[in-house]
Amino acid sequence: MRYRKFGKTNEMVSILGFGCMRLPLLPGGDTSQIDEELSTKLIRYAIDEGVNYIDTAYPYHGKGMGSGGQSEPFVGKVLKNGYREKVKIATKLPGWLIKTRSDMDKYLNEQLERLETNSIDFYLVHALNKTLWKNVKDAGIAEFLDQAIQDGRIKHAGFSYHDNDANFNEIVDGYDWSFCQIQYNYLDEDFQAGRKGLDYAAKKGLGITIMEPLRGGKLAANLPEEVQTVFNNSNSKWTPAEWALKWVWDQPEVSLLLSGMNTMEQVVENIKIVQTAAENSFTSTDQIAIEEVRNIYRQRIKVNCTACSYCLPCPSGVNIPVCFAFYNNYSMFGKEEMYHRMLQPDQRASNCIECGQCEMHCPQFIAIIEELKNVKAIFEPA
Repeated sequence: MRYRKFGKTNEMVSILGFGCMRLPLLPGGDTSQIDEELSTKLIRYAIDEGVNYIDTAYPYHGKGMGSGGQSEPFVGKVLKNGYREKVKIATKLPGWLIKTRSDMDKYLNEQLERLETNSIDFYLVHALNKTLWKNVKDAGIAEFLDQAIQDGRIKHAGFSYHDNDANFNEIVDGYDWSFCQIQYNYLDEDFQAGRKGLDYAAKKGLGITIMEPLRGGKLAANLPEEVQTVFNNSNSKWTPAEWALKWVWDQPEVSLLLSGMNTMEQVVENIKIVQTAAENSFTSTDQIAIEEVRNIYRQRIKVNCTACSYCLPCPSGVNIPVCFAFYNNYSMFGKEEMYHRMLQPDQRASNCIECGQCEMHCPQFIAIIEELKNVKAIFEPA
């Protein structure tokens, strides 16, 4: 296993972290029913091979974002028998459930019990965006994190981020964070915090954890034929997963990346890839191949939406940028199952009343009404 310093925490973390959001499930597809026998084997094998960063969160493997899921309690169980001492636990405060300062203590104390530990190594404020950041800041997040570090319930404070790049620097500067977690892969250099955010956080000395390095597995399997051809013709004879993971690890600013491994084959492959991953190791021909692949995916984008959100709020409640994000993902990668899970019924394309208000504000001059009809035809057919 390879390790890197985790920013100003000075902790040494494995460059491969185990993400516990997509653990194997029991038959039936209920996301709260973890296959604990298989999942235990996967996580403990990874730890035995040197992985020392285990990432979970309050809602993972639950019925929704409003209640605690089964991932945290399972992690608490799997880390018994000496495994807790071998790893760093990362989990997250569900900021969207926070109304008062006391709520923060309530959830942290509950998470400590669920994880069966006295202290959480890396504690993140989950899924910050502009609105959520204002809410938790006004509720006293700085005082809470300071107190939790002082009394030993957490060791290091960080945040995960889900918003455009315009608000990232403000959050980085809003507290003395030790680390952050952002989405980043060879297709997402300009998505959410993106490359600009990566550089800014690194300049501030933050440890940087990368989520979605494989775009939920889409960069590892069932690639478009043209993409696979580029990789096949390259001098580096790597698997698709190897290309994606090594590209992230090539960035010296990155401390570690999270992989949601749910088969033993994935665990073994990812640990093997670690052995030949290094900073600044991509050759010029490797970079050319990645750029060719990016261009292929870009040509598949259906709507040139930059998620500026000038089209919002929609009088009917349609979340236009997110609808277009799913539409583009469908075009680039094929099957898309998250549309109905991530969008509430009143946020979906079918609610468009064709008032045209959004089109008057769109700086990209997108024919939003017509494109929403295309979204509806794919994800909400009659």
